[in-house]
Amino acid sequence: MWRNFSIKPTGGKPWLGIVLPIWVLAGFVFAQVVVGLVIALLRLVGVKFDGLNISILDATLAAVIYIVTLLVVIGLPWLVVKYRTTLKEVGIDFSPRWIHLLIAPVGFIAYIFISYILTSIAMHTPFYETNAIQDVGFTNLSQGFEYMLAFVTLVIIAPVAEEVLFRGYLLAKLRKHVPIWAAVLITSLLFAIVHLSFNVGVDVFALSLVLCFLRIKTGSLWPSILLHMIKNGIAFYFLFINPLLFPTLGG
Repeated sequence: MWRNFSIKPTGGKPWLGIVLPIWVLAGFVFAQVVVGLVIALLRLVGVKFDGLNISILDATLAAVIYIVTLLVVIGLPWLVVKYRTTLKEVGIDFSPRWIHLLIAPVGFIAYIFISYILTSIAMHTPFYETNAIQDVGFTNLSQGFEYMLAFVTLVIIAPVAEEVLFRGYLLAKLRKHVPIWAAVLITSLLFAIVHLSFNVGVDVFALSLVLCFLRIKTGSLWPSILLHMIKNGIAFYFLFINPLLFPTLGG
């Protein structure tokens, strides 16, 4: 049920501690730019999106961006320079275990505690905006299938893709070249940065610390995925079902 983090330091390439997070960030930005350019090109040649349900478009674009990001970040180095990434390295070489269902809620409690402490500190800085709201891409939901699309995108697709990218790929790769504490810190800082909001960044930085801990201690990515789903599921409730509370939740 438990196993050690299988990625051991190899040393010799500490510069990858800088290159790898830049590469992940570049892949994420590249995917969004490419998708944006494709949409602009389609509009240019006369394709009309006005009649398409905005929730369907948001869900489709989000899924495509995640797929392109993973293909670029993980697939391109494998194809070009044979820099392989295995399922074992990512932590999904075996199916979820029942113990993971118990670990994830415990991790959620730890995340709430750490987030509370960091947020309390951040609130005393000039960068913290009390009323800042995260843009998660879904607005004016009214029909049942729109809520379902938003739920699948934010609570299932996003956690799986982000965990594979950050706690699966990046953390494992960094662990080979920098101390484990540095790998966790770099991974969590980058995860906060890509959320493009100081308020949300503080919260998801705390989340990432716990996600990294679960990944390291269990040797599996599944507990991190489950915890991320729990967190986003609760955030989904407050963002779309009861939006008057906790508007900074997201991830």
